[in-house]
Amino acid sequence: MSGDFHVVITDLLDDHLRPEREVLDGVATVTALQALDETDLVGRIEHADAIIVYHQITLTRVTLERLRHCRVIVRGGVGFDNVDGATARRLGIPLANIPDYGSEEVADSALGMLLALTRGIHRANSMLRAAAGPWTYEVIAPTVRLRNRVLGIVGLGRIGTAMAVRGKALGMDVAFYDPYKPDGYDKALGIRRVEELPELLTQSLVISLHCPLDQHTHHLIDGPAMARMQKDAYLVNTARGGVIHDQALAEALGSGHLAGAGIDVLPTEPPPADHPLLAAWRDPQHPAHHRLIINPHIAWYCEDGKRDMRRKAAETCRRALLGLPLRNLVN
Repeated sequence: MSGDFHVVITDLLDDHLRPEREVLDGVATVTALQALDETDLVGRIEHADAIIVYHQITLTRVTLERLRHCRVIVRGGVGFDNVDGATARRLGIPLANIPDYGSEEVADSALGMLLALTRGIHRANSMLRAAAGPWTYEVIAPTVRLRNRVLGIVGLGRIGTAMAVRGKALGMDVAFYDPYKPDGYDKALGIRRVEELPELLTQSLVISLHCPLDQHTHHLIDGPAMARMQKDAYLVNTARGGVIHDQALAEALGSGHLAGAGIDVLPTEPPPADHPLLAAWRDPQHPAHHRLIINPHIAWYCEDGKRDMRRKAAETCRRALLGLPLRNLVN
């Protein structure tokens, strides 16, 4: 049974759509377009009553102005920088996200990268597989004890907070920079607030990024910022690719200033073949080759989290179509 409304899923999903159809049964039909680019949407999205968009494409003003009677756009995830929220607001279209579906998974992934880098797990595996070092601890020397070393968190939202809890469990001295966070969270969590980002960069053995991407955070971690980091420090990014200046990171790893990096997100996904980090990562002669972890935007993923994300996105569409109050509006 389906209703008179039509919900369009722009990208990512290409399966039976069972979670969405269960939630929207009797309210709307559901179609997945499996778009790889915004141009794939032309002539297929204009009459949608609700839209779910994931992270593989961008919805710009050009597409949004073609929508005839859309009641809500749901970003099936936390970050919403790939939707022109200002244009949606001007057109009277609410934009909502799903802020809570994968907080634990992303924090777990960031922690996994932290441990793989700082304990030399990734480097030893990579070097020994390539026969590029001796069968001994010296392949990762020197490494340092994590207890009492500083874990610097940029952005203390849900995921940043989950990462802070994990860092404390390791005995690390957890500090954070987030100018938008009200006072008191540091005391509640038993962590430290650092007022300025440069101060956090100079203190930290590991910097873990958990901030949104906007005009203030684009290339927040650029060449000068990396130069402020301790020599042999580590950088982990499970937030948004644009927060880091990619070329600067490749150079910092190449010069030996940074000991390693774990990257789950890139500015363009999939990245172009000439992406500077990929070139360094794939080159056995580049210092980053054994010190860089790159994942294809998977930090959020587990079957439970994916199911939660899909149902929550569909539930937001259902509320909008039935005229019920919406939660998690971001525009």
